Amino acid sequence: MIQIILQWYCRGILQGASFALPLKFLSWRATMMKTNVGGLDRILRILVGLVLIALAATGTVGAWGWIGIVPLATGLLRSCPLYSIIGLNTCPLSSRS
Repeated sequence: MIQIILQWYCRGILQGASFALPLKFLSWRATMMKTNVGGLDRILRILVGLVLIALAATGTVGAWGWIGIVPLATGLLRSCPLYSIIGLNTCPLSSRS
């Protein structure tokens, strides 16, 4: 039964059905999630994210400290959606993809 559903689903994606969310996601990923966070920028994002999360976990700062997840994620993924929107890129030319 599962195999039949997967075949039906994949056939729909390959034929361009309206439920082809994975293909739309992949094209979004290709445009919005390009590597655009360089070395120093990446290190600072990861450090700031970890510090904010640690401060929030220990109760030193309020719940706003959990916003550290954002710089941590963008540093680990080497991609910042805001940078993509405004056209900023801190990566060296050789490592852009």
